[in-house]
Amino acid sequence: MAPAITLAAEAPTLSAANTGFMLICSALVMLMTPGLAFFYGGMVRVKSTLNMLMMSFISLGIVTVLWVLYGFSMAFGTDSGGVVGWNSDWVGLSGIGLTELWDGYTIPVFVFLVFQLMFAVLTPALISGALADRVKFTAWALFIALWATVVYFPVAHWVWGSGGWAFELGVIDFAGGTAVHINAGAAALGVILVIGKRIGFKKDPMRPHSLPLVMLGAALLWFGWFGFNAGSWLGNDDGVGALMFVNTQVAAAAAVLGWLAYEKIRHGAFTTLGAASGAVAGLVAITPAGGAVTPLGAIAVGAVSGVLCAMAVGLKYRFGYDDSLDVVGVHLVGGVIGSLLVGFFASGKGQSDVEGLFYGGGLDQFWKQCAGVFGVLAYSLVVSAVLALLLDKTIGMRVSDDDEVAGIDQAEHAETAYDFSGAGGGAARSTAPATADRTESKKVDA
Repeated sequence: MAPAITLAAEAPTLSAANTGFMLICSALVMLMTPGLAFFYGGMVRVKSTLNMLMMSFISLGIVTVLWVLYGFSMAFGTDSGGVVGWNSDWVGLSGIGLTELWDGYTIPVFVFLVFQLMFAVLTPALISGALADRVKFTAWALFIALWATVVYFPVAHWVWGSGGWAFELGVIDFAGGTAVHINAGAAALGVILVIGKRIGFKKDPMRPHSLPLVMLGAALLWFGWFGFNAGSWLGNDDGVGALMFVNTQVAAAAAVLGWLAYEKIRHGAFTTLGAASGAVAGLVAITPAGGAVTPLGAIAVGAVSGVLCAMAVGLKYRFGYDDSLDVVGVHLVGGVIGSLLVGFFASGKGQSDVEGLFYGGGLDQFWKQCAGVFGVLAYSLVVSAVLALLLDKTIGMRVSDDDEVAGIDQAEHAETAYDFSGAGGGAARSTAPATADRTESKKVDA
């Protein structure tokens, strides 16, 4: 009798469909950084608008170059102790063939690395919202370079790199709840504890100067987030990416409703800023969880995050830290909520067979999620504070008091966002809108 022939599993081949899909997703994620710039830019006062835009845009320049030189290698190279990766063939993106596939997938390495690059660009830009009005642009640029190197690249390896300690532990983070949002939110808290409050914090009106700009930014973020989330499955063959796409929309919608309901009960009004912020909170929370939960679970994740993040933005008045644009309240808190709720709402029918507490799986996954959440939070908080302290003690992190009061746009960029010189006095006076913002409405919590 002839011996049985065992056929080896067919090696993946390049898929033009998945490659095209991932290139589109990469472009969508790139759009999120300018979207974030508009979102933050509209939330600050007129005199800080350009600086806020530039604090996001500069990340596109700095992080892209670092990613090519060594960032991709550190994040996704061969593991070293579960902490960081390295692959000398990827330094400068050398040694990568045009059709060389990412291991186990049907897309080229170049496509995977450019998709991940857009995550690396966005994450430090998220931090900038906490530091509005008061940071030297040069110091901020140096902080991005240092932070990406010693915080983001290693943490991305922990969470997504083969051999990373969180990856091997089984922490579920579909698209960046820990690696992106908790990482950025904890970093923001660490830096603002070092550099201190804005002049006039809790005393002067600090209204958003352009709520339409905020809504435009939120819309671009929401749009780009479909690529951010659905693309993180690296293909579109088994329906998991489609589930994530649906859950992204569902959670964002539920969070808008949750935030607005809280606002109406707590402050008596449905605000435009609240709607925009609620959408972002829901998008943040579903980012780690959306591949593991059902659409009904996504409603729960979104609604919970909308309410709790709306509550969390007032904590800065109670505890006295000046998180200018609520990066801690939205990204840190939202990322923690979404990551931990995986331990309750994971259905076992999405990205894996892992089941959460509400589906009979007990608390095993919840404790794994806790390890990932608090490991990343503690590391990013401490290291970010140390980096800010080093920069503050050497070149100085803050602009002078006079420049902060007069306007950081003129001091740091020699420009202003709007030129009303030919519009007459009435138009010039109209630059201070009467609409109260989240900052003003929360003064009752001080």
